[in-house]
Amino acid sequence: MAVDIKTLKIRLVEAEDAYHQLMTGTKEVSVNVGNFGSVTYNQTSRAALEAYISSLKSQIAASRGNKYWQKTDHEGEFLMTDTSHKAASQTLREIASWQPGRGSADSDLLPELSTMVARSRDLSRNHGIASGAMQTLSDNIVGTGFRLSAKPDYKLLGKTKEWEEEWQAKVEGLWRSWAETFNCDAGKSLNFHGLTTQVFKSCLINGEALALVLWLPERSVATTLQLVEPDRLSNPNNCTDTKTLRGGVEIDRFGAPIAYHILKEHPGDYWSASLQWEHIPAYTSFGRRRVLHIHDINRIGQTRGKPILSSIMPMFKMLDHYERSELQAAIVNAMIAAFIETPMGGEELNELFGGSSDDYLNAKKDWQVKLEGGSIIPIFPGDKVAPFTPSRPNSAYGSFVENLLRHIGTGLNIPYELLLKDFSKTNYSSARSALLEAWRYFNGRRQWLADYWATPVYELWLEEMVNKGLVDAPDFYANHYAYTRCKWIGPGRGWVDPVKEAQACQLRMDIGLSTLENECASQGLDWEEVVEQRVREKNKLKEMGLINEDIKQNNLGDNTRDDGDDGGNSARKPQNT
Repeated sequence: MAVDIKTLKIRLVEAEDAYHQLMTGTKEVSVNVGNFGSVTYNQTSRAALEAYISSLKSQIAASRGNKYWQKTDHEGEFLMTDTSHKAASQTLREIASWQPGRGSADSDLLPELSTMVARSRDLSRNHGIASGAMQTLSDNIVGTGFRLSAKPDYKLLGKTKEWEEEWQAKVEGLWRSWAETFNCDAGKSLNFHGLTTQVFKSCLINGEALALVLWLPERSVATTLQLVEPDRLSNPNNCTDTKTLRGGVEIDRFGAPIAYHILKEHPGDYWSASLQWEHIPAYTSFGRRRVLHIHDINRIGQTRGKPILSSIMPMFKMLDHYERSELQAAIVNAMIAAFIETPMGGEELNELFGGSSDDYLNAKKDWQVKLEGGSIIPIFPGDKVAPFTPSRPNSAYGSFVENLLRHIGTGLNIPYELLLKDFSKTNYSSARSALLEAWRYFNGRRQWLADYWATPVYELWLEEMVNKGLVDAPDFYANHYAYTRCKWIGPGRGWVDPVKEAQACQLRMDIGLSTLENECASQGLDWEEVVEQRVREKNKLKEMGLINEDIKQNNLGDNTRDDGDDGGNSARKPQNT
C-alpha cells in the first residue's frame, strides 16, 4: 500500500518524540506504524527505534526526484510505488512489516548476549544432537591436542638451518616439560591440552573464552594460566554500556582493549555474598599480556563473541518440540489395541440397564479386558471388537526430521553424515566430498584457535624462558616475530579409504606437490619423529637379523627398482591395454 509524504512526516514526528522520551528516562514508549498497529520500544530495543526513524527519513528524502515516487492528482502528494530493490520494498505484504534494527555490532549483540548464552548452554546440556555437535567439533578441531613445531625464521635472524634444528629441538623439549604437566594451569587441574579443549568448548557454547595470564614465582615456570567463565566479564555495578566500556571491556578510541572488568565471583554462585569487580589491564606497563580474550569477530567493532548455536536455536527448539510430540503420540497410539463397539444407542442402554448407562460402563470395567496372547474377550450381545489402526509414527516423520537436521548441520558447518554419525546412505565419493568440505572448516577453525590462543601462550612462555637464560635468543624483543614463529599440529583427519588415500599421498610426494612434513601433519604426526622412529625400527630389525643386507629398501617409501624388475608386484606398474 502506498504511503504519502504527509503520513510519513507524522510518523517521523511520533517516532522522534518517542525516542526523546526513551533518552530522557522513560522505560517504554509505543509508536503507531499505520496499518501494522503500534510497536512498543524500551531501552534494550532502542536501536530498532533508531532504525525505524532512519527508514522514515530515507523514504521522505527519496520523495523528490525519485522515479519510484509518483505525484497524485487529487492532493498533490508523493506516493511511493516501490523500490528499486525488492528486498527494500515497503509495500510487499511478505516483507512490509519486516523492519529489523540496524544497530552497531555491540548494540545488536550485548543486550541479548546473556539470553543467547543461557539458551546455548541449555541446548548443549539437554539436546543430544546439540551436545553431540559440540563434541564433534571439539574432537576434529582440538582432538588429542596441539603439538608445537617451533619454526624460528633463521634466515631473518641470519642463522643457519643447523642452528634452527638445534634450537627447535631444545625449545620443543622445554615446552613439553611445561605444557604436558598441570603446572601450566593455576588450578593444577589441566595440562595445556585440557586448557585448549576448555577454551574451544567455551568459544562454541558461550561465544568466547577468557584466560588470565598469572605470574606465580613459586613455580618452576612462573607463567601460569587461569581460565575464567565469560559471565564474570561485565560492567562494574552492572552499569550501562558507554563509548569506552562495552560488556566489561574497556576500549580506546581505536576499539583496542585496554582493560577488563571481571567479577571476583561468578554471579550465578548461590554462595556469592557480594559483587566486587577487579580491574585488570590488558597489558603490563612493559607490554606483556595479562588477559587472553578469545572470540570470533563477525562484525567490525564487535567487542564480545556470540555462541555458534545462535542462528539455529529456534530450529533446535522446534525440532525438540516436534520430536517429543511425535513420540508421545506414537506411545499413545501403541497403547491402544482395539475398540469394543456396540450397536445399541443411549436410550436402548438405559432401558436395558434399568434407566442408567453407568451400569453398562461399570460392567465393562469389571471385566478388565486385556488383549494378550490366546486371550478370550467377553462382550455383550451385539458388541464387536474393532481393530485400531494407529496413525503414528507419521510416515513422513523421517524425511522431515532429516531435512531439519540438514538445515542445522549447515548452520554448524557440519555435514549431515558427520552430525548424525550416519554414513549408511553414502558411498566413498560422497562421504569423502562431505568430509573434505568439513575439513576446510575444521582447518580454518584450528588455525584461528592456534593464532588467538596457542601462539600467544607460547609467546608468553618463551619470553620467560629467554629471560631465565634457558633459551638462547639474542635481541629477543627486537626480533620477537622471528623467534616466536611456529606451527601447531592438530589431530589427523583420518582416512575414508586408507589404500586409495595412501597411494594418493605417495603420488603427491613423488610428483612434488607435497612433502613428508605436510602429509604427516595431515594425520597429526611430526615428520621428524616418524623418520627417527622408522630409523630406530630398521636398525633394531637389522640387529635382530630380520632384515637381509642384500635387500634394497628405502624406508621413506621409494620402492623404485633400477633393473626394471617389479619384484613380482606387477600391480604397482601401469599395464598397457
